[in-house]
Amino acid sequence: MKSLDVRMDRQRRRRREDQRSAAARGQWASKTEYILVVAGNVVGLGNVWRFPYLCYKNGGGAFLVPYGLLAVVCGIPLFLLETSVGQFTQEGFITCWGKLCPLAQGIGYGCFMMKLYDFSYILVQVWALFYLVFSFRSQLPWASCDNTWNTANCLDLQTFNSSNVTANRTNTTSAATEFWEWRVLGMSGGIEELGSVRWELALCLLACWVMCYLSIWKGVRSSGKVAYFTATFPYVMLLVLLIRGLTLPGAWDGIYFYLYPDLNHLANLEVWLEAGSQIFFSYSLTIGTLNVLGSYNNYNNNCYKDCFWLCLLNSGTSFVAGFVVFSVLGFMAQKQGVSVDTVAESGPGLAFIAYPQATAMMPFPQFWTVCFFLMLILLTVDTHFVTVECVITSVSDLFPKLLRASVKHEIFVLVICLSFFVMHLTLVTEGGIYIFQLIDYYGCTRACHYFMAVCQCLTLGWIYGADRIFNIIKDMTGQRPSVFFKLCWNYIVPLLSLSSFILYLVDYQHLRINNWYVYPDWAYALGWAMTLSSVLMVPLWAAGQMCLTAGTFRQRLSILCRPANDAALQKEREKLKEEEEGMVELRVSAGTSELQSSINSTSQRSYELLAINVV
Repeated sequence: MKSLDVRMDRQRRRRREDQRSAAARGQWASKTEYILVVAGNVVGLGNVWRFPYLCYKNGGGAFLVPYGLLAVVCGIPLFLLETSVGQFTQEGFITCWGKLCPLAQGIGYGCFMMKLYDFSYILVQVWALFYLVFSFRSQLPWASCDNTWNTANCLDLQTFNSSNVTANRTNTTSAATEFWEWRVLGMSGGIEELGSVRWELALCLLACWVMCYLSIWKGVRSSGKVAYFTATFPYVMLLVLLIRGLTLPGAWDGIYFYLYPDLNHLANLEVWLEAGSQIFFSYSLTIGTLNVLGSYNNYNNNCYKDCFWLCLLNSGTSFVAGFVVFSVLGFMAQKQGVSVDTVAESGPGLAFIAYPQATAMMPFPQFWTVCFFLMLILLTVDTHFVTVECVITSVSDLFPKLLRASVKHEIFVLVICLSFFVMHLTLVTEGGIYIFQLIDYYGCTRACHYFMAVCQCLTLGWIYGADRIFNIIKDMTGQRPSVFFKLCWNYIVPLLSLSSFILYLVDYQHLRINNWYVYPDWAYALGWAMTLSSVLMVPLWAAGQMCLTAGTFRQRLSILCRPANDAALQKEREKLKEEEEGMVELRVSAGTSELQSSINSTSQRSYELLAINVV
């Protein structure tokens, strides 16, 4: 009974210490701020320009089957796991592992590397800002060929939509494509030809980093307030574009292509891999974001309930965005006299070629173009400033005394923003698009996400223990999760992630741009170096800690697989320390005895020599 009271008292003291540390670190001013920031982060480009195309490409409505199933068995369980870990530890994605399993802290450093590569997605925000500026012109420049950057093969909007040229468009390009390639990017011949910095894009890049700094310079105190606008206004724009899209002629043809179910696709393994990749990407899983955002919650926040609502919001937004995109693509296809699959695009091709071209065909094209690019900017602003804030938080938690003080923190944020602005100037050169595609393909590849998912589930589900996670969630929220989550953490997620990781490596193909540009060998080597820089952090950290920790192999493993504040671990460390000190004392005493015997023998020999000399 006495030992139980002592243990409970120790836990209460530890809880008070954690609360004082959290107060010094900062917390969300309200639950609303947390919901808005997480929603703003997870609802991003993947919902608007990736999910609708994947749905159309992989069987329409049939794609919702693997997507929904994997959201239930992978997305929601991992979302809950990462959020609850952050809320419990009140630490960033690096230091949180010290309170759970120090051997696995390499996962945090791997996430750190992935986050640094994620910074490059600010380039999408730069492009959207560039288009937004041009959207206020009386004549949209991507609708005509009367510009200095246009070539002899250019077709303006009216000619491009004419039935006379619809059948034969070989060796021709649309005005929208030429604006994107020659006016915005100024594409060079390859990554070997970086060319000069495009000063207009550089100014847009500076504006984007200034926006980022102003959003996070005060930490969660400022980013939480910014999210009231940046997280809600995109939904207003999405609603406006949805209503407009559904009223366009040909809209329902596009929606038919979007949702028509082709059940034959369900037998294709690639469809399931694409669905899993979309879940990891859009839910922001395995990159540390949810850990950090959850760490600013109150200890007793109901993260269990939040998890379901936020995941539902994310997937629901993706589904609605499909209507926005494909209603406009159906209108565009009808205007051009072609099928929807001819104009269907994803990624930059959708956002910066197809959609601007479609809005240019509408009445009041400037208004609809401004709405679209304003929505795109706000979606990227949220995601980007959360990414930067997560890195800054995690580094600050590593050096709290140095970086948590108010003035030092603001200077540190400024140094990070300024440094990456300078580094990202390479992305706004004439060959910058090739660097961006390389980072996107290798630095943020799905193989890294799958590997981190396996490591997280093995560490938390098996080493730390799923039952302990259940107890933590019950202690924080008052609700014990379903046993289904334990099944997912221990078996389903790691097995699916490991299988996907292996299949990715087996089916790996070199990156190509537009199916014609092949990177040089050194660029592919650089790409794999980016991939390995995050993946290898896990085994390298574990090996380093095993070498540096005292004790036998079994003792080291036992110490490193238990939380740093574990009472039994503290006793074991003290015991090892005492044993080491005892060994040192034995060595010292043994050395002293040897020295004394050496002195005695030397003295004896001296006496003998002296006696001989006297005789």
